Amino acid sequence: MAMAGGMSCSTSASAHAGSSKPYRPQHHKTVTEMAKNISFTVKYWKQNGPKDKGHFDTHQMKDIPDDTSFLEMLDILNEELINEGKEPFVFDHDCREGICGMCSLYINGTPHGKTERGATTCQLYMRRFNDGDVITVEPWRSAGFPVIKDCMVDRGAFDKIIQAGGYTSIRTGQAQDANAILISKEAADEAMDCATCIGCGACVAACKNGSAMLFVSSKVSQLALLPQGRPEAAKRAKAMIAKMDELGFGNCTNTRACEAVCPKNETIANIARLNREFISAKLSD
Repeated sequence: MAMAGGMSCSTSASAHAGSSKPYRPQHHKTVTEMAKNISFTVKYWKQNGPKDKGHFDTHQMKDIPDDTSFLEMLDILNEELINEGKEPFVFDHDCREGICGMCSLYINGTPHGKTERGATTCQLYMRRFNDGDVITVEPWRSAGFPVIKDCMVDRGAFDKIIQAGGYTSIRTGQAQDANAILISKEAADEAMDCATCIGCGACVAACKNGSAMLFVSSKVSQLALLPQGRPEAAKRAKAMIAKMDELGFGNCTNTRACEAVCPKNETIANIARLNREFISAKLSD
């Protein structure tokens, strides 16, 4: 049986190597869970840099298994474009596990697409779409996120905000005992919830003001809730908000669009905490 399985794999691989057809991932399911194939149109954004006007191109996708992930579908799209002698579609991705925040795509008018609550683009599957759909794929649209190419944007502005104050200054040397500083479970849990922000930028993309307040407030909150972050709390809030304004992000007007699309379920309660930290810092000047 082992030999037969090995021969089957070898035959399959060699057959694909000599074929001009694009590779399609094979997902094994039971008879009762058989995937169905769907055909649809992908309308994807093409743009050669931040100063280019940009435009939409379309491509017909046929017989895509509905248990294919969205990024796998884009891989198939690119293979078909290359086989046709066309330029592939550029998009950002890395971990494909929902933890790096790189797969920043605006799908059918929603950041990360209509995924399950708390999921990113790489966790979106084609079963969410129907046969005959038109799927529109765009980049994050914000002054703070200039387009590099197609749907790849420069989110280096988030790094600059973190550099402005998203850290604690500590002495190096021997690590302290884990229980040397007592922290309540409630504070530790809330700080961990804030720290789950992956910096994907969906909050900015969804906000009509292009505000980065949910991102900044999550990073400020995760430190403000812990004793290690308190000594620099005032300095941190002022510096990070100043850098956010400098980089062209808007302010919060409580539309809560950011909270609705955040793949890590960050809450606007963090924005309230950021405002309190900022006002307290200003009053103490």
